[in-house]
Amino acid sequence: MNISVVIPLLNEEDSLTELHDWIVSVMQSNSFSYEILFIDDGSTDKSWNVISKLSETNANVKGIR
Repeated sequence: MNISVVIPLLNEEDSLTELHDWIVSVMQSNSFSYEILFIDDGSTDKSWNVISKLSETNANVKGIR
């Protein structure tokens, strides 16, 4: 099964890592193939930095700004 999780966000730096970890846990426990697309809609906090770090450590994560 292929799943795309699309997450639009604005100023969510504090919750992104927890959300990512939860999604990855669910996907791996069910053996799903997946991608996570974080769509940064003009955040003024450090959301983009968090997305960049997550995408460096997890090839299933992509960010769009």
